Amino acid sequence: MSRLAQTAGLTDVQQEILSTVRDFVDKEIIPVATQLEHRDEYPTDIVEGLKELGLFGLMIPEEYGGLGESLLTYALCVEEIARGWMSVSGIINTHFIVAYMLKQHGTQEQKDTFLPRMALGEVRGAFSMSEPALGSDVSAISSKGVKDGEEYVLNGQKMWLTNGGTSTLVAVLCRSDEGHPEGTAPHKSMTTFLVEKEPGFGEVRPGLTIPGKIDKMGYKGVDTTELIMDGLRIPANRVLGGTTGRGFYQMMDGVEVGRVNVAARGCGVAQRAFELGVSYAQQRETFGKPIAQHQAIQFKLAEMATKVEAAHAMMVNAARKKDSGERNDLEAGMAKYLASEYCKEVVEDAFRIHGGYGFSKEYEIERLYREAPMLLIGEGTAEIQKMIIGRRLLEEYRFQG
Repeated sequence: MSRLAQTAGLTDVQQEILSTVRDFVDKEIIPVATQLEHRDEYPTDIVEGLKELGLFGLMIPEEYGGLGESLLTYALCVEEIARGWMSVSGIINTHFIVAYMLKQHGTQEQKDTFLPRMALGEVRGAFSMSEPALGSDVSAISSKGVKDGEEYVLNGQKMWLTNGGTSTLVAVLCRSDEGHPEGTAPHKSMTTFLVEKEPGFGEVRPGLTIPGKIDKMGYKGVDTTELIMDGLRIPANRVLGGTTGRGFYQMMDGVEVGRVNVAARGCGVAQRAFELGVSYAQQRETFGKPIAQHQAIQFKLAEMATKVEAAHAMMVNAARKKDSGERNDLEAGMAKYLASEYCKEVVEDAFRIHGGYGFSKEYEIERLYREAPMLLIGEGTAEIQKMIIGRRLLEEYRFQG
């Protein structure tokens, strides 16, 4: 077990879960991750192993067949998985966000229908907010759901859908003006629709097309796609929570816990980069001694380790805050911002320690160097996190004149 990024106050059950996940990562993920990543191959065997461990139902309540664990336990598991291969943690995360939104906001019928199968990994979740013409500006969504009898007809194009091909249940955010008069604030006229589909690409159900995978710089293996709705008919009972106009709040709740997840991913990738850097520094010799004995490299290792520790502490704090039932958008924003920035810096330092070999695809650090940038933009850019943090700070420290 690493000396870095330890978490105080864990129960015996939490420690056992984390030990099991770490063993799985060391034996089943790390040895094959780079090879699969270079082929952009979906990690089917790894995902099946995670299903057997029960990780698809980690936070789903026991009454629905899940393990009923906390966000902290989940985040620490994600940290371990991302340490092995960040793409695998992305497969889990999108599923988890949909399960969380169902647990928090779904009708009883929706919970009974989906959560038991999601806990087993039989139903795999994905969620969709972004569109080709927008990123962080969620209020500019143009995809629309229009009421037609006992159904809604959905039209529009969504973008950056993780698990787009492999998922069978997608939570899709659309505008829905029905019941909301003209002039209503955009965030009050959005609805989350639960869209069931077949896995695969092409037309996966009438009116719904999932084009092929988007070719990415990193974050490979996991399928990232577009989603095109053209006259897609959805029963009215597949409006999340049964009421229109609540979609923005539901999605933001999901993204809030998603930001803790992204922070955890940043921590995991940074930990692996540090492990690679500190190991290589003790093997590579220059001027008659291992480079780890040069003061310049020791300084770099010290900075890297400190950043790993700081990011982990902030991620744990954000998760515990959410678990306590308190508002945690400030802590989640800070954790996501710091962990993603520090991850990029630690990975780059490990890359520099490797010298010319870091530029070779034979070395794992090359993969991490291409993966880290995704964390800078996923679940909201650094600029968005700063806006959230700044606004919350002004609420907390309002000037009393």
